[in-house]
Amino acid sequence: MAKIAVIGAKGNIGSRIVAEALSRGHQVTAVVRDPSSWISPEGVTVVAGDVLDPASVAKVAVGEDVLVSAVGGGDGPGHEATIEPAARSLVEALRGLGANAPRLIAVGGAGSLEVAPGVKVWDTPGLPEWLLQIMHAHGDAQAFYNTVDDVTWTVLSPATTIEPGERTGAYRTGTEQLVVDAEGKSHITAEDYAVALVDEIEKPAHVGRRFTVGR
Repeated sequence: MAKIAVIGAKGNIGSRIVAEALSRGHQVTAVVRDPSSWISPEGVTVVAGDVLDPASVAKVAVGEDVLVSAVGGGDGPGHEATIEPAARSLVEALRGLGANAPRLIAVGGAGSLEVAPGVKVWDTPGLPEWLLQIMHAHGDAQAFYNTVDDVTWTVLSPATTIEPGERTGAYRTGTEQLVVDAEGKSHITAEDYAVALVDEIEKPAHVGRRFTVGR
């Protein structure tokens, strides 16, 4: 059993990570901005925390084995003001904890994955500006993580389409290349994404790097 704190536990992805970790017997703490606004699943400890405040992050990280950041930036001050600054805040907080810091696993984005040599998802013609902003914000966060060698981190990028659906427990992994199916489509359910993330917690295989999943 691992002690896992999940920042952004109320979101579509974060809530499924919480559920998956709970189903496997892990001890889960949900970190949300306002605990009074959320009825948590049975067995979850809920605490207040602000991912953009390193002191707040450090407080919730103490004593945990793994800190999961499921912050996507779709609310609050917005993605550009959240995703990359959150990465810096998380790393600063864990650096301050030194050898007692938990492992960090962050929910990443698909935009900076390659679809062909030198061609990334965000190079796809016709993508709306709001989506490009989110993709590049995640790309900036990934570029920052790639410079970090004194904190134990992993980023898990989803397929280009991730949405609620069936938990099958089946997925394929990649590193810097988008995972696509036989028809060239890239998709994963949020439930199976959570399976992959908790699998990584239980059997670390991508420490200090990014990986991705798809069906």
